[in-house]
Amino acid sequence: MSKIKTIKIFDTTLRDGEQSPGASMNIEEKLRIASQLEKLNVDVIEAGFPIASDGDFEAVKKIAQMIKGPEIAGLCRANIMDIDRAWNALKYAGERGRIHTFIATSDIHMERKLQMKPAKVMEAAVKAVKHAVSYTPNVEFSCEDAVRTRLDFLAEMIEAVIDAGATTVNIPDTVGYSIPFEFYNIIKHLMDNVSNIDKAVVSVHCHNDLGLAVANSLAAIQAGAQQIECTINGIGERAGNCSLEEVVMALRTRRNILPYETNIRTEHIYPASRLLSTVTGIVVQPNKAIVGANAFAHEAGIHQHGVLMDKETYEIMTPESIGLNTNKLVLGKHSGRHAFIARLKELGYDLPKEDIERAFVRFKSLADRKKEIFDEDLDAIIADEIIRIPETVKLKQMNVSSGSFAAPTATVELEVRGKLKKAAVMGDGPVDATFKAIKKLTRMDPHLINFSIGAITGGTDALGECTVRLEHEGHEVLGQGAHSDIIVASAKAYINALNKALNASERSSNVEI
Repeated sequence: MSKIKTIKIFDTTLRDGEQSPGASMNIEEKLRIASQLEKLNVDVIEAGFPIASDGDFEAVKKIAQMIKGPEIAGLCRANIMDIDRAWNALKYAGERGRIHTFIATSDIHMERKLQMKPAKVMEAAVKAVKHAVSYTPNVEFSCEDAVRTRLDFLAEMIEAVIDAGATTVNIPDTVGYSIPFEFYNIIKHLMDNVSNIDKAVVSVHCHNDLGLAVANSLAAIQAGAQQIECTINGIGERAGNCSLEEVVMALRTRRNILPYETNIRTEHIYPASRLLSTVTGIVVQPNKAIVGANAFAHEAGIHQHGVLMDKETYEIMTPESIGLNTNKLVLGKHSGRHAFIARLKELGYDLPKEDIERAFVRFKSLADRKKEIFDEDLDAIIADEIIRIPETVKLKQMNVSSGSFAAPTATVELEVRGKLKKAAVMGDGPVDATFKAIKKLTRMDPHLINFSIGAITGGTDALGECTVRLEHEGHEVLGQGAHSDIIVASAKAYINALNKALNASERSSNVEI
């Protein structure tokens, strides 16, 4: 096997990942994720798109100020205003600040979107890179839609921006169009035909529209790429991005034929996955590789027997290697603060004292109703009590009557902008009645896009977790709620989504409820 090379991991969960529908994060939530990415030891955190909004600018600025390990990148279009705005946020990271500028290079993008000739696109790219270099030598340039770009023009563009000072050049499969052998050939062509390619790090950014983002990324590094851009849980635009946990564990597990390594501390992968799900409300599918609920589960008798004899018969990696502790500390109503705090830290939560106290009160309340508290219950408690947006609407109490002999009726009391409101409404079912009561009290009428509910853990005393996706005044939001009563969980999820919708609407107009 040839000498092992280190591959840089560029995490764009906070930028491209946040572009997933309903995955918008506030500054506090972005800082929580960034802190976990620091524990993971990623090489670069792309913290946002500073010119996109004041909130994004402040988030990038705060992350640049507070995160000390990884480089901090900010995305900007190939124009002076974007670059100036990006550096005003990134400058607090000093030498670790990275300006990431881009422009589209495929014929369809240049003709239809940019309405620019190739020569003008190249001129804009070179000008942007030179301006970025006036702030910092740490400049990355991306050719948007590189996979559908003519190879000769792509090579010319890469050579020109490296001459202009770019120290990282990124080749994105923006629309997830490529397949592994094709992507390998694209990267190999650039490595062989760009005369100054050795003066820059070659990066790849693959989308998952055909389910090939990880495979394409692995093919690219075999062709010579040195950086992979990816996200936790593979979240991102449309079908998502290359999954950090999958590509990192593929390199670690198949070191025998892939002579590459990363700086990732893999034991922090699972906590990072759970934290992101908790913050965004985007649940990981059970059969998701590495971090899915079934990733280390064995049901078939033959498999169970094999694992009992030797885990390596059916497990190519250990749960411990990703931070999934198979030896659990049992928590229940007799557990104290020390055990509670220790378990939260194991799960990746580093909370201030006042947040721990709030979560501990909720934990004790739940422990009185359940025999055992599972990790998933703790995640739900943190999501419900700590990781919350400001609540304009709060659930005070509710009661639902339902059965086969009477129309389902929900009596709901809310606190709306500090005022108590109460209503009783009938519906087609207990959840429908609850949602109608909430809509009546808030005078909001969002469109329900999706509703899902399930038990977080096993047993009849399991905590129920509900996810609601709503569309309101052009804003699509996702709400999450957890409770041992699934109707209450549904109400909490719906109210969480409404609060997010209100926050989004109030940034653009005055909304009164």
